[in-house]
Order: sequence, then C-alpha cells, then structure tokens
Amino acid sequence: MATYGHCLCGATHFHIDLERVFDSDICHCESCRRATGAPLVASFALPDTAWRWRGQVPGRYASSTGVTRYFCTTCGTPLAYQTTDLPGETHFHTATLNEPEHIPPTRQSHADEALDWAAGMLSLPKRKR
Repeated sequence: MATYGHCLCGATHFHIDLERVFDSDICHCESCRRATGAPLVASFALPDTAWRWRGQVPGRYASSTGVTRYFCTTCGTPLAYQTTDLPGETHFHTATLNEPEHIPPTRQSHADEALDWAAGMLSLPKRKR
C-alpha cells in the first residue's frame, strides 16, 4: 500500500510503500529534539528502495558526524534523516505523513535522554481550540 507525506507548505513531499516499513519509534535524543523543536520525535524506517521524493528537492544538513537531515527549503519542515550507522535506510518523521495513524510507534529510543516531564504529557488537561 502506498501513501505519502509532505511538509507544511506542500512544496516537498514523498511517496512511501507502507508495507516495507520495518521500524517505528519515539526518539528522545537531544539531536532529534533540537532538529525538530519537539520534546520527542516519532519516526519510521524504510529501505531506500521503498520511497522517493516528489516536488521540490529537500535541503540537506549534516547535523552530526554521519547524520544527514532533510527539510523543506521553503517552510523549514524537518522531514527525514539518514545515518551512516544504518546504511540503505531512511527515517521519516511520522507526523509528516498524510495519515500518520498508519504507523504507530513500537518502541522508544534514547529513553535515558527523555525530558523529565515527557512521560506525563498525555495526562495534561485538554482544551478545545
């Protein structure tokens, strides 16, 4: 089953083969938090043969040794990253999918770096916007 994701402005988008997703997680590492501006980041992995960019070519940023992050050069949305530690695969930010419900996280990464208050986020009072 194919689906797609995109940045906030829609200029950069990608198509993926959902059946080839082999990992999905919530990452608490400082690098992911700073790259996205979020307290934790949901992402999923695909082999490089199971996805393709469409529309505007994303920008690239070497955020640390061996890690390349991809983002929309128009609106700045972080979209994906690759690491030389895991060759042949790309990790996309789950919230950029058109239907992120299709890929729920199955584990946590770098839980030792989690913000102390992150565990209680879902129990905070809810308000309608």
